[in-house]
Amino acid sequence: MSGEARKTAEGLTYLSGFGNEHSSEAVPGALPEGRNAPQRAPLGLYAEQLSGTAFTEPRAHNRRSWLYRIRPSAAHPAFTHTHHGWIRSAPFTESVPDPNRLRWNPLPEPREGTDFLAGLWTLGGNGDTTQRTGMAVHVYHATDSMDRVFSDADGELLIVPEQGGLLLRTEFGLLHAEPGHVALIPRGVRFRVELLDPSARGYVCENYGAPFQLPDLGPIGANGLANVRDFKAPVAAYEDVDGPVEVVNKFCGNLWTAVYDHSPLDVVAWHGNHVPYVYDLRRFNVIGSISYDHPDPSIFTVLTSPSDTPGLAGVDFVVFAPRWLVGEDTFRPPYFHRNVMSEYMGLIEGAYDAKAEGFVPGGGSLHNMMSAHGPDRETFDRASAADLKPQKVDDGLAFMFETRWPVTLTAHAAQADHLQRHYDDVWQGLERHFRPLH
Repeated sequence: MSGEARKTAEGLTYLSGFGNEHSSEAVPGALPEGRNAPQRAPLGLYAEQLSGTAFTEPRAHNRRSWLYRIRPSAAHPAFTHTHHGWIRSAPFTESVPDPNRLRWNPLPEPREGTDFLAGLWTLGGNGDTTQRTGMAVHVYHATDSMDRVFSDADGELLIVPEQGGLLLRTEFGLLHAEPGHVALIPRGVRFRVELLDPSARGYVCENYGAPFQLPDLGPIGANGLANVRDFKAPVAAYEDVDGPVEVVNKFCGNLWTAVYDHSPLDVVAWHGNHVPYVYDLRRFNVIGSISYDHPDPSIFTVLTSPSDTPGLAGVDFVVFAPRWLVGEDTFRPPYFHRNVMSEYMGLIEGAYDAKAEGFVPGGGSLHNMMSAHGPDRETFDRASAADLKPQKVDDGLAFMFETRWPVTLTAHAAQADHLQRHYDDVWQGLERHFRPLH
């Protein structure tokens, strides 16, 4: 299937603009004119609304799409509870929140025949799926394309490929996500993941809370950070397939399965703003200091899920994209700090400028709230003595899931063989340099 998928992915076309009201039809005349649900939808289709927010939420925050499909979503048999593999959901109760600094190597190789869903491995999270609060951190390693369809009623999925391209066949059309891209699948949208390479590996942020949105720019002004036009939504594409199709639904932390007699990816036309997107992280417009010091890492926020407290996100997605460093008399790597927010960091490619070794692509680190962290000794020594000429940082691509609550580990993450047992050692040898003037 991967060869066919690669050919399909190369011919994709997209609609531009995050959160925009889009419309698309795979067959001319499939979109009704002037009415969302006319007495008879065009071409014998069924009209159906997919609501990602409550009907009465403010217009600026309301997410919904109208789908015109071959069969309505209601036409399916009962779901039955099924095994959830390595997937876990909030509330996380298998361990207690851990204040220690933690770091993992990449996931071990999975067995052959592991698809994206079977390859999901939950590291931890916070909140409660039944209350639609919090988030979960997952990693994945897959060796095969899915022949089933998945949807997540608990939250939206931000997929961050690190190795191997993905073709996402969604109800809205096709998305192509390579390493260096992120793909956003909204809550409740059905999709299938096909591999464009022999295997695929990466990260997933499952956001149970308010949908991701672009952060306000405030004093930055009208332009900068992630630009609306660089987010790409798919054009309509549908499957008109009869025959058994397994559909897996994640609901309140459990997986449920049903066998449909047709493909649920049968949307011929749609319009709305509750839609999937793909975004190239290298298009991020980095804002930074051109005098001294450097801004807080929040200046690298791509997407944010707001909470009931302004400025305090349920989860932020942050990218450390290629950029110039020019600050005078400035310690240029990320500074030592303790943070009320909890930080999970992953590496897509290259190296991270705050760590000399041990933090590798496919791996990740967790610094829970108020856990002291920062550059290791080697990085500190090098940066303290560096000749401060303008420097281009373009040999790595790192990201962070930052959340207002502590991340509680799953039992298998806390006991994993690929957990680095001696992570604390990177800060050993930071010597006393204090010399009183008198």
